Amino acid sequence: MRGRNLRSTPALLVGAVVFLHFGSAFAADRWGADYFPNVPLVTQDGNSVHLYEDLLKGKSVAMNVIYTSCKDECPLETARLVQLQRLLGERMGKDIFFYSITIDPKRDTPKVLKAYAQKYGVGPGWLFLTGNEEDIRLATKKLGLSRVRDSASKDGHSASLMVGNAPAGLWMRNSAVDNPQFLATTIANFLGWKNAAPGKSYAEARPLVLDKGEYFFQSQCSVCHSIGQGDKMGPDLAGVTARRDRTWLSRYITAPDKMLAEGDPIAVALFEKYQYARMPNLRLSSDEVAAVLSYVETRSGAPREQARKDSVSAR
Repeated sequence: MRGRNLRSTPALLVGAVVFLHFGSAFAADRWGADYFPNVPLVTQDGNSVHLYEDLLKGKSVAMNVIYTSCKDECPLETARLVQLQRLLGERMGKDIFFYSITIDPKRDTPKVLKAYAQKYGVGPGWLFLTGNEEDIRLATKKLGLSRVRDSASKDGHSASLMVGNAPAGLWMRNSAVDNPQFLATTIANFLGWKNAAPGKSYAEARPLVLDKGEYFFQSQCSVCHSIGQGDKMGPDLAGVTARRDRTWLSRYITAPDKMLAEGDPIAVALFEKYQYARMPNLRLSSDEVAAVLSYVETRSGAPREQARKDSVSAR
């Protein structure tokens, strides 16, 4: 979290996680109403709320920034956080609240944000927020969700997830695109949640065997796609290696944003059908792309056929 009051705050870096420890009662007072601006915001349902009094005070929260026309990280961020929300289950809206603040308030009206949330299957306990541009800029700065270098980045922001226990003055920064199970465990530990059910010993765990293609599909693609189980946020990929030319598939997985910008007819059709869940650029290497395609082909359950000429459709 950035701001003049944080420069003397010690930070403990553990992997991709930054823990900001503000102390006890003193921290709770110092990092409360006197620090966080109580700016007005509007939810996806059109309800007016205030940042500190309504969203932060007395709560544990997880917050990120997005915008619905994002071509890079936002679709993956939102899809990963949907998975995290499901893992947290009944704690959502009770023990923790999710807030996604748009950095494009002129375009992202409550109506647009609501459609975006519905597209991703967002459940209770998660608000998408818009408002005045200056108020959003101040809020995201105080929350540590904007940095000076963000304006020079491709997407205008970093994929940060700020998790906070506002009453205790404790905050943690992580990546919003990290593995949802890792995030769920990290958040539970950070907030001190107790698991009443005893877990199995690690000694009982079976060896994890994943080939490269399965690993990248499960970690990067399965958030939005299934193989043979129907459309999710993106199309079902069963048989895609038979329907599409392999060279086209490799190019699209490597640089979907570039192909969309070039007006590739299939990329445009996919964008129009799955607009809010547009294909992000995952920055996979050529070897990783090839491994993913081989895995999808194997899981599709049929030998590869000669790809027919692509038609301009969204499937």
